[in-house]
Amino acid sequence: MRFIFASLFFTIFVPHAVVAGPYSDPHCASGRDSIVHLFEWKWSDIKAECQRFLGPYGYCGVQVSPPNENAVITSPNRPWWERYQPVSYKLISRSGNEQEFRDMVNTCNKAGVRIYVDTVINHMTGGYTGTGTGGDQFDGVSCTFPGVPFSSKDCNGHDNCHTTDGSIHNMNDREEVRNCKLFGLADLRLSEDYVRETIAGYFNHLIDMGVAGFRVDAAKHMWPGDLENIFSRLHNLRSDAFGSGKKPFMFQEVIDQGGETIKMSEYFNTGRVTNFVYGIKLADVFLRNSNQAKLLGNFGEGWGMPSRNDVVVFLSNHDNQRGHGGGGAPITFWDPKPMKIATAFMLAHPYGFPRIMSSYRWNRTFDGGDDTNNWQGPPHNADMSTQSVVINSDMTCAGDWVCEHRWREVYNMVAFRNVVAGTPLNNFHSYGNQAISFSRGDKGFIALVGDGSSINSNIYTGLPSGSYCDVISGNYDNGSCTGKTIHVDGSGNAHINVNGHTDDPMVAIHVGAKVGSPKKVTT
Repeated sequence: MRFIFASLFFTIFVPHAVVAGPYSDPHCASGRDSIVHLFEWKWSDIKAECQRFLGPYGYCGVQVSPPNENAVITSPNRPWWERYQPVSYKLISRSGNEQEFRDMVNTCNKAGVRIYVDTVINHMTGGYTGTGTGGDQFDGVSCTFPGVPFSSKDCNGHDNCHTTDGSIHNMNDREEVRNCKLFGLADLRLSEDYVRETIAGYFNHLIDMGVAGFRVDAAKHMWPGDLENIFSRLHNLRSDAFGSGKKPFMFQEVIDQGGETIKMSEYFNTGRVTNFVYGIKLADVFLRNSNQAKLLGNFGEGWGMPSRNDVVVFLSNHDNQRGHGGGGAPITFWDPKPMKIATAFMLAHPYGFPRIMSSYRWNRTFDGGDDTNNWQGPPHNADMSTQSVVINSDMTCAGDWVCEHRWREVYNMVAFRNVVAGTPLNNFHSYGNQAISFSRGDKGFIALVGDGSSINSNIYTGLPSGSYCDVISGNYDNGSCTGKTIHVDGSGNAHINVNGHTDDPMVAIHVGAKVGSPKKVTT
């Protein structure tokens, strides 16, 4: 059948490689524009993944879990969140030691894949004593961390935190949020020069190894001026990998869904921010079917979000896929169909710098609506050491490693984004509430629908005439398609038939997967 559809025909111009400030450039190798968070992976596995997959398939980089020494938590038994309770800045964790980390960084840089380190500098451990992953003793009650060393004078106290127990109780009190303990964690006194210099030294050690940048955990709980001071002490990136005079990429966790006292905009001077609104809005569209897909043509700034050059965008992260850190019921791997649709949209649409989550499964058990097992750490051996990632013959991951970044619908859209970089979004059409299509200049075209919707129409794609592989249903290999072939006529039109009841209700084509090209194009 041929649809009668509403048409929103406009162009969004996309300035390529325009960045907002000195810490906002991710320093991707040429032709790459997406990163993946390999949550809780070992350094040796990331090293292998850069060579065998991320490099060849066009990924820009990897966000890695915090590499520094953290508390060993045994009750519950080795939860994922122990990585976010630092004991020292020595590079030893469940993911590996310093030499393994260094080998990973060097190998990944050679493969054209950047490393971004998840850093925890707002706080240390909670109020208990114990031993770290490197063997260092600590006392979180008195802020005693000999492995750094930090002592009580290096943590905030009642002189600047005025709650009775020293913890945050009122998230609308700006001073309380930034000067008091988050969840009872020893809150570092970032106004003190020694603390600033110590943290800068940790960053510089990583920069000198060749990392490209950092995710800054709990940034909203630190004063922007303190972060500016710390960042001003940082070395330039290694010139042999990135060129001369380059500042590290910073993307800061600032949970701001519109009602918070502390705003994302307060942190634009120190890099990009993680845009939590983005993923929640797309979950409304593709998971909860809010009938808003028809309005996605100007998604981003047109929906009241910050400039695309100030944000990292994502569908979920390691926190909110477990109901923590902003919540909002995001799209996750537990809902694979809407996740694939939303990921395809994210990678096809020009707003923001995209990060893909690569997860592991845990044993979900619900009590009163809460998942009581969301604390569980990564797949592990009998001694609680992290299991290696095993790759199946179909390129997916074995066991409880989900590896969304290896799903065909995801990695082929990473290539799509690379091919269309710098082109405008135009030819946006809606076909009812939950079915849309748009092109990226004359380089790429995508059509996608939600449940209960469909497209069956001749549509202007903006692409040159020829036959193209639909990179959702298959790959482009050896000059031919393993999935659907889409024919674009001399006027740039193609017949598109997409049914929302199928597993992959999308079609995506681009000039890098045009039939007859001499080789497979992934970057």
